[in-house]
Amino acid sequence: MKKRPFPQAMALALPTLGLLCAQAHAQTPGDASLPTVTVTAQPELSLPQPQAMGQTVLLPRRASTSDTASLLADVPGASVNGAGGVSSLPALRGLADDRLRIKVDGMDLIASCPNHMNPALSYIDPTQLGALTVYAGLSPVSTGGDSIGGSILAESRAPAFAAPGQGTLHKGEVGVSYRSNNGARSLNLSATHATQDFSLRYDGSLSKADNYSAGDDFKTYDFTGRVGHTLPRDEVGSTAYFTRNHALSLAVKRDDHLFEARLGVQDMPYQLYPNQRMDLLGNDQRSLNLGYTGQMDWGVLQARLYHETVDHFMDFGADKRYWYGSASGGATALDGLPCSPIGPSCGAGMPMYTEGKTTGLTVQGEVSLQDGDLLRLGTEFQRYSINDWWPPSGAGMWPGTFWNIRDGERHRSALFAEWEGQLKPQWKGLLGARVERVTMDAGDVAGYNPAGGGFQARDAALFNATEHASSDRNIDLTALARWTVSATQDIEFGFAHKERSPNVYERFTWSTWQMAALMNNFVGDGNGYVGNLALKPEKANTVSATFDWHAEDQRWGFKATPYLTRMSDHIDAVQWNATTNAPATTLAVDKFSVLKYVNQSARIYGLDLSGHMPLAQNDWGQWGLQGLLNLTRDKNLTTGDGLIHTMPLNAKLTLTQQQGGWHNSAELVMVGAKTHVSTMRNEVSTPGYALVNLRGSHRWGDVRLDFGVENLFDTCYALPTGGAYVGQGTTMTNPALPNYPQWGTAVPGMGRTLYAGVNVTF
Repeated sequence: MKKRPFPQAMALALPTLGLLCAQAHAQTPGDASLPTVTVTAQPELSLPQPQAMGQTVLLPRRASTSDTASLLADVPGASVNGAGGVSSLPALRGLADDRLRIKVDGMDLIASCPNHMNPALSYIDPTQLGALTVYAGLSPVSTGGDSIGGSILAESRAPAFAAPGQGTLHKGEVGVSYRSNNGARSLNLSATHATQDFSLRYDGSLSKADNYSAGDDFKTYDFTGRVGHTLPRDEVGSTAYFTRNHALSLAVKRDDHLFEARLGVQDMPYQLYPNQRMDLLGNDQRSLNLGYTGQMDWGVLQARLYHETVDHFMDFGADKRYWYGSASGGATALDGLPCSPIGPSCGAGMPMYTEGKTTGLTVQGEVSLQDGDLLRLGTEFQRYSINDWWPPSGAGMWPGTFWNIRDGERHRSALFAEWEGQLKPQWKGLLGARVERVTMDAGDVAGYNPAGGGFQARDAALFNATEHASSDRNIDLTALARWTVSATQDIEFGFAHKERSPNVYERFTWSTWQMAALMNNFVGDGNGYVGNLALKPEKANTVSATFDWHAEDQRWGFKATPYLTRMSDHIDAVQWNATTNAPATTLAVDKFSVLKYVNQSARIYGLDLSGHMPLAQNDWGQWGLQGLLNLTRDKNLTTGDGLIHTMPLNAKLTLTQQQGGWHNSAELVMVGAKTHVSTMRNEVSTPGYALVNLRGSHRWGDVRLDFGVENLFDTCYALPTGGAYVGQGTTMTNPALPNYPQWGTAVPGMGRTLYAGVNVTF
């Protein structure tokens, strides 16, 4: 893989960010020599001021991605951990996945999969998104609990109603897009029928893509484990996907009251995974979301009731070996040969089923107090059930059903109170407390074969003999203040104590058998993981401050946010010896292994910088500059090791140009070498790199065109948080044989791709 040195690129970024910083001190409110640029920041938002992404930001990016989580790339402190093509896992300041509270249209959705292949944001297509709001680190208790890293709120577009006297409103839009590298094609459609008091809208989207290619060869083999099927050495196996999303929304408005109902359906035929042993070969989701918002004499009342069902299926996709057992050629065969009958010597894939059901209720009142102060009071209830089972398919998966989780439950109930108000003319404060109860339980389990290998009988007996039920009482506290120093400077600072209970896979998965453990992994590092019934809730204390310099009209601005998070009972993992059923005394080095979740202590600190400024106005239009830099450092305080999937130093510079209906930009993305890794998990180091992206858009009345090229110079680079490449071959186990994925290859990023999208409103 060709290395692209990071220091030279960063040498370009640091002076520019310094210029943005100098701009913050040099500009004066009365300086009118530079043009005004449009920004999304809203300085009067409630505490804390979130990163709010509206249609101005989201529309230009819809043609370039089908992965909603990837839209977070321009948020300070945010990154994404690689997964499937439409299911990346968001991270905020080094904390990801279930450590974040992610809501879609107010629904608190849970990934029902041992690999977390169906995270919350995978259920809303970028074309259906109306707004994306991010609270990194210090999140108000009213935005959700049971998390320690922050909150992400994704909202569909608000219902549209006819204006008074308009009669009936009919409107809609249709759009198509294409991306060249992997042949990704997308279609979206929306149609609205509305009167002054009634609104009915349909939203639909379809996205399909083949495997993508890296900028160069990144592997030394081409086998897939399938007879007659090989992959070019620059092709990233198991990155194809096909997904369909539909939603029917109804809204009724009566005076100061709004009633909403939304029926959502996802039909995902497949989504292959380059960093997991298995692939998603079916995900059917149904959701019903009922909402109410009412303006009362005392303030605003909001209520939401939702229910979701998920039927999830995994097996080996087209780029991974399907036939196993001695009749298929045995473990050393380069390709598994079709065989029959299915039995001890012939295995046909490894079907894995997950069934999840979630029901939630939230009620919140915002009471208007004297002098404009607000008091928010609320309660939340959530009931979640899950079954995860693997039917017999022959060879080692025989003759019974393997119950990974049977009758799993995770129920939450919470009460919270939050005050926000003016302390003094230049001081605003927020204080919130949340008390949450999380109860968990699961039924007894069983392996494929009590007499089989991998200590299935021993591990199942130990799990079944141990109490499964638990009850955690978690407390969240948030205290924030904003000091308006002047019309051009604000300082926002605060403290948060957050607690999160383990998820069902961290607590209830039980088998130390290497093959079974490999199937339980939601970080994509190629290892296998075993749950721990004794896990305690994670506890995190975070302090941070945001120094914000800006023009009075927000045409330029610079922000600096240092932060520190200290965690006790942090859920990490230790290598596990299945034979002794105890921590390994001799650690595996530079190879995949099996690990068990344990509580330890950890620390994360860092600095987020961001800014924007106008440059000039001439015959070519208005020119501006935007910058972003994220620095995150982490440490496991128990072992001195690094934490998994922490982004190295990274920055982005964007030159913007606007003229008439044209909006164009040139981006320089820079990522440093990832050398600080989790040695316990044998996380792969990655070299630094720099990418150039070009984007453009234009609107002609009701027609909008978005186009661009990403990775202009076709750079071959490794994704720092993309995990280990296990996208082809014999992926079920780990022996050091030439037909198995070898440790040490990180999932590469996509090579050069051209994209274009057209959207027509009517």
